[in-house]
Parts: sequence; C-alpha cells; structure tokens
Amino acid sequence: MARRFYLEGKSKIQIAEEFGVSRFKVARVLETALERDLVRIEIRVPAELDAERSDALRARYGLRHAVVVESPADAAPDAPAAFPGSTLTDPENLGQVAADLLGELVTEGDVLGLAWGRSTIHMAAALHQLPPCTVVQLTGVYDAGTAERGSVEAVRRAAQVSGGEAHPIYAPMLLPDPATAAALRNQTGIARAFEYFDKVTVAAVSIGSWEPGISTVHDMLSDEERAHYASLGVAAEMSAHLFDAQGRRVGRDLGERCITVEADRLRRVPEVVAIAGGLRKAAAIDAVLRSGLVTSLVTDTAAADFLLNETAPGPRPALNRADPDD
Repeated sequence: MARRFYLEGKSKIQIAEEFGVSRFKVARVLETALERDLVRIEIRVPAELDAERSDALRARYGLRHAVVVESPADAAPDAPAAFPGSTLTDPENLGQVAADLLGELVTEGDVLGLAWGRSTIHMAAALHQLPPCTVVQLTGVYDAGTAERGSVEAVRRAAQVSGGEAHPIYAPMLLPDPATAAALRNQTGIARAFEYFDKVTVAAVSIGSWEPGISTVHDMLSDEERAHYASLGVAAEMSAHLFDAQGRRVGRDLGERCITVEADRLRRVPEVVAIAGGLRKAAAIDAVLRSGLVTSLVTDTAAADFLLNETAPGPRPALNRADPDD
C-alpha cells in the first residue's frame, strides 16, 4: 500500500479497491508504516547558491570553479553556532552541491578519485547521476572499523551510480612508521589502487584545520606529534598533507607514514575539487588554495566572507599544476 501511495501516486480509494479494504483501513496502514519507520519522508530545502560570492572567490584565487552555498546561520540568524565564535556549516548541503558539480565535471571514461573526508562521504551519498567512470580511493580510512560506512562505501556508492569499476583501499590512512606504510602499499589491492592515481582526471578532497575535531589526521596523532607539527606552523591538512598559512607544504615526513595520494600526483590531476565550509575551516581553506593543489572549491558563505574580506592578497595558485617548490 505504501508503494502504491508514495511511489506510484495512487489515491487511497484506488488502493482500497485494489486490496479489497476500506479507504480508512488504507489510511491506518499508511500511518502505521510511518510510525514503524517502514516509510520515511524527507523534506529538504535546496541549497541556496550565492553567485556573487562564487564569482568573487573564483577571481580572487584563480579557480576554475567556485560554488558558495548559503550558510545555515544566514538562513536562520538565531540558530545556535556549532562552536563558540564560529558559524554553522551544513555538510549535507555542501555534499549535495558538490555532487551536482561533480555530475557536470565528470565525463564518460574519466577516473574519479575520492579522498577521505566527511564532506566527500556526504557528497558520495548525494550522488544520483554520473557518467560511466572508474572510481578510485585516494587515501586510506580514518578507522578500519568504520571503513564500510566511510570512504570505502563512498567509492562503492560512486561506482554504483556510474556503473564503473570501484577500487577501494582497505587500510588505515596513518600507520605507525614508514616501513609499515611501505609494506601495505605493496599489497595487491592497495597497489592496484595506487596504479590508478596517475590516471585520475577528477578528484574530490576535504580540508581540515589543524585542531581537534576539524582534522581527522590531527586527531589520529599523539600529543607529542601534534605539538611537533604545530611548531612547524601547520595551518591546514588535506589528504594527510600539511600546509602552513602561506600554502607551503610542511611536515612532509608524515606522508611517509600515510596511505594517501602523493602531492605531486595530486597536482597533476586536471580537476581537484575541495569541499569545505564553516568559519573554523576558513583559514585552512585559504592555505590549501594558496598551495595550488586545488582547482575548484565548494564552500559556504561563512568561509567565503572570510576568504574575501579577512585574508591578505597573495599570489594566485598556478593552475598549470607546476610545483612552486620545484
């Protein structure tokens, strides 16, 4: 009855006639289905896009694409902030908009790379249409125990939508030492995924600030390790790569212990879309954009206002993918 009513659009009278019951019985059955969670109704307001901020952000950082989503605080001024002194961010809204952008950027035969991140996981969940493409995981997982619900599932979901091959990585992102990481990289499944890194044409990544709860890599390290990298001036993290406020890579030794796409390979990817929003991530977004590793950005108005009004002008990242450190 629920299928007939919610999916096929039949009236209660039509359903009653089909099943040989009264329309009042149909109404009770539908109410019971909702109460028992057999049917879920979700009403989502489409994310509001800010074209003016999007254009300004694209011009300021020399991006190919910049999409700015209205922050929840803009839609509801009296809503409580997620953190003191910060603005709410809605990862589902960002994910939905990023999914729409990805649907436009990916073409048939592309290789889509997905890095670990809450934003990329939300994006994958929101995907409903992709051209046939291969999907590869670009980083290990945050927690092996949650792999099936995290980046591994994101890769599977994207491959399912596109009808292409999936190449997940069943390994932690951070390992105890470089030797262990090197040994894992040589394992068959992981090595096969790494072989696709040079073929990636579109990548989706997340950005984290160097503070608790905002960077999963930060949270995986010991107190001593966090203090060490903080002393190097770390301001941002992306796919286990660390950046100072000027976008320079620091703490490169961390990458030797990580299962992740190398920065030089990421720089050669034609389209790298970063998904990150909220005031607490704004400075980190600025740092990563200055690195030149990212070509496009999906963010919200809170972060966009900081990037446009609070950051000092700096050199635009080179979209020719040349490493400024070379």
